[in-house]
Amino acid sequence: MKKIPEYLLLATLAVLTCSCSQKQAAPDNSGEMANNIRNYLVKAAKDITDNSGSTVLSASEWEKVRPERHSEFIEMISLQDMPLTGERPPLNVRITGTVRRDGYRIEKLYYESLPGLYVPANLYIPDNVSEPVPGIIYLCGHSGTQKVHYQAHPAKFARLGFVCLIVETIQYGEVRGEHHGCYARGWFNWYSRGYTPAGVEVWNAIRGLDLLSERPEVDEQNLGATGISGGGAISWFLAAADTRVKASAPVCGASTMEAQITTRTIDDHCDCMMAINSGLIDFQDIGALIAPRPLLIGQSDRDGLNQIESVRRIYRDLRRIYELHNAAADIEYIETPGGHAYHKNSREKIFSFFARHLMGKNLSPEEAGDIDTSPGNMLSEDELRVYTAGAPADDRTTTIQDSFVKLAGDPEITSEDDLIAHRKAVTDFLRKKSFSAFPQNPPPFDSVKVFRTLDRASYGSDIYSFVSEEGWRLKVDIRWRNEASQKKPLMIVLRNPGESRWESEGFIGDPGKDWNIVYFEVRGAGEYGWDPNLQWHIRRASAWLGRTPASMQVYDLMRCIGFCRTLGGVNADSIGIAARDAMAVVALYAALLDGNCKSIILKDPPASQDVASSPDGRGAAIEILNCLRITDVYQLPAFLSPAEIIFVGDIPEAYRWSDNVLRKLGKKPLRKL
Repeated sequence: MKKIPEYLLLATLAVLTCSCSQKQAAPDNSGEMANNIRNYLVKAAKDITDNSGSTVLSASEWEKVRPERHSEFIEMISLQDMPLTGERPPLNVRITGTVRRDGYRIEKLYYESLPGLYVPANLYIPDNVSEPVPGIIYLCGHSGTQKVHYQAHPAKFARLGFVCLIVETIQYGEVRGEHHGCYARGWFNWYSRGYTPAGVEVWNAIRGLDLLSERPEVDEQNLGATGISGGGAISWFLAAADTRVKASAPVCGASTMEAQITTRTIDDHCDCMMAINSGLIDFQDIGALIAPRPLLIGQSDRDGLNQIESVRRIYRDLRRIYELHNAAADIEYIETPGGHAYHKNSREKIFSFFARHLMGKNLSPEEAGDIDTSPGNMLSEDELRVYTAGAPADDRTTTIQDSFVKLAGDPEITSEDDLIAHRKAVTDFLRKKSFSAFPQNPPPFDSVKVFRTLDRASYGSDIYSFVSEEGWRLKVDIRWRNEASQKKPLMIVLRNPGESRWESEGFIGDPGKDWNIVYFEVRGAGEYGWDPNLQWHIRRASAWLGRTPASMQVYDLMRCIGFCRTLGGVNADSIGIAARDAMAVVALYAALLDGNCKSIILKDPPASQDVASSPDGRGAAIEILNCLRITDVYQLPAFLSPAEIIFVGDIPEAYRWSDNVLRKLGKKPLRKL
């Protein structure tokens, strides 16, 4: 048989590799389909769900780590800047009217949870309260009429002898704020800010507990929380955040990360339904913070937003945790038929649950009874309106997303010590709060040379594939401009998503004869890209899983740098990166975390990560979780010193901050080609 030339075999392998990436991705070592973003996200979600609650090995061990877990949760729910301990701003409660009903009265009021942030609410108070009684905070779901739509619930609590405060959300209250920043407005910079609207809702609820505690009619030692849908999620979060909640009953407010991503029910969920998930948590972890306090989970079996099997799993996993506390009787679960809604059985169970745990009364669900929604018992929107003369002039409800989380600003750097200290603070923060999803034990590169030629460069070209992360095998295209026996500098050129053929080659030009060149596509670019219609889903889903497209790309680039350092002919201490547009963000963060890059070439980098995107999620995705709490992209060149930073074209004005710092310290300033 005639021998087939080696170069033909290699060329055939390259074609097959390309073809597989477009039609059917090659399997990785785990058997999962490789280079597929949906498969990757589903696997990441499953890992989070499977590990959720796994740290709870015994009650005593849990109590040792609970404070740290609670602190992490507070950050993930965007509450780190709120005065959770010590003195809080005055509530400045204003009662704007009272409605008398049979057996109770309704005080229409608003309170100031933060200076200028007002919360409309109705307070239902039973008649003839001679001594303090338990209090309930009712948290509204995403109904357009809020306290009007759900009024039968606080009314029933009042008839049972509870004082009940029903608070409106900023999304659908009398003043319409924003829950749908990422969902509908393209405000993916919320992720970079570390902001979730759940934080505002939980804080407003915490201040609602403050209000109840100040009322003479309320026994502050016996407070409960409940709500459905968005109000169900906030009931979970509030009870985890504030131990004053002695019993909680969330309804249709939770399902596992695995279910949300696998079924894509996340696509229909509001931005307030999950924390900024830098801690890679699931609802079992949130429930562990509630344990061993009484918890009743209510769920309908055909809920379009919460897969019933996943809620059953949350309950089973949490029951094990309650058993460790010898409190199995204090966690309950009720499943009802139907869609995303209450059922008579769940409502009666909730009233019975709170009567037992807050009042010490053993009322059966049937004895507790159901709500009364007859026309004669329901009040109109006008009758329950709080702002009868309009909202306060200084109300910040519509803009609270701009100030709720404290952003970093520009640090004062006047010395080399300042620069070193701040660089360390930035990198430590980013590793913990922004890039925590990076694999703790990266897989082997398992590199394969898939193509080689003596064309394209003075000393030929090699294409290698390597494993970046489980499920992703990426390729580097190396152009050797020097003999392999010489260890020369290497410039890694990042290809842009959607770029034209030869565009990157035209951008980099000639970096100098000593430089070998690598062209590299991170996931999301080139043959590792995805349908632009999927971008909105990927940006939201990845954030719920503790990562973003940009952070995954940063990891790919760091792995590429690490792999290239293993190659003969590469000077491991002389790695450069060249990037344009949004890829400049990836280049700068990867260089910062790598800490040993020699040169960075940038063209048209974003001026800031605190910018809005297209509402449909298409286009550049430069958000990185929590990064704006510590830095912004224009500050990074200063922290990369002594690396040389070169701009192709004009240096954007925002980057003058880095240039000024470098000049002040006598270091290489930013340079323009």
